[in-house]
Amino acid sequence: MGAPMQVQDKVAVVTGAAGGIGAAIAQALVDAGAHVVVSDVDEARVVATAERLGAVAVAGDASSDEAIAAMITAAEQAHGPVDLFFANAGIGDGLGLSASDAQWQAALDVNLLAHVRAARQLVPGWVERGTGYFVSTASAAGLLTQIGSATYSVSKHGAVAFAEWLAVTYGDDGVGVSCLCPMGVDTDMLRSGMTSGDDAGGRVAAAAVTGAGEVLTPRDVADQVLAAVAEGRFLITPHEDVREFLRRKVDDHDRWIGGMQRYQRHLRESTR
Repeated sequence: MGAPMQVQDKVAVVTGAAGGIGAAIAQALVDAGAHVVVSDVDEARVVATAERLGAVAVAGDASSDEAIAAMITAAEQAHGPVDLFFANAGIGDGLGLSASDAQWQAALDVNLLAHVRAARQLVPGWVERGTGYFVSTASAAGLLTQIGSATYSVSKHGAVAFAEWLAVTYGDDGVGVSCLCPMGVDTDMLRSGMTSGDDAGGRVAAAAVTGAGEVLTPRDVADQVLAAVAEGRFLITPHEDVREFLRRKVDDHDRWIGGMQRYQRHLRESTR
């Protein structure tokens, strides 16, 4: 267990907050009495979200050092030092071996290195103050795999590993860390894969998620995130089956791979 944090009157930054999980986390934070800065690459949507919530909006690329600095500055000017950072922005571009180097780099930048760059700017100050909280939005794909998308699976594994490292390294310094690893959540990213037209790989990737368990609402997930922060709990798995799938993977890796291969064959047949 890490250092728990009550969010009332705290200052929080949420990336990828124009919609989906990010907007739901921002709403849950506001409902709980936090002061919130929301950021997204989609300026029009994030401004609309901020206006709806009474939050501060900062448009920008969550993987950019400059954009992260702008989020922190906006929070400090409006409310004071940042207490919590929700590294939620994510992308799903790039599927199998056909993914380009540019798609690989984008996935690593947004899904992993954005977390590293934010932590680099915030954690030293938190250690000095003796308090702070970092929440990484990864995915069940970061614990298991993502059928159909190498870029997503690998970058999300990296996000989980970095969050683990942060927790181990800075937990004794008062820094709390949680890592969100859901399966299907009703977001634009999932819907775009489900309606990807002639993109068979995208349809298989989306079907792998929707077929594995219930598709939750973003608010369902956000409420579980804030509960974990209040408890100082590292791993957040809104879908209970994820922990069982992970146990099976660890118990017998070869058997787990065989099962995933069978599941992939089924998905390919059913999405033709």
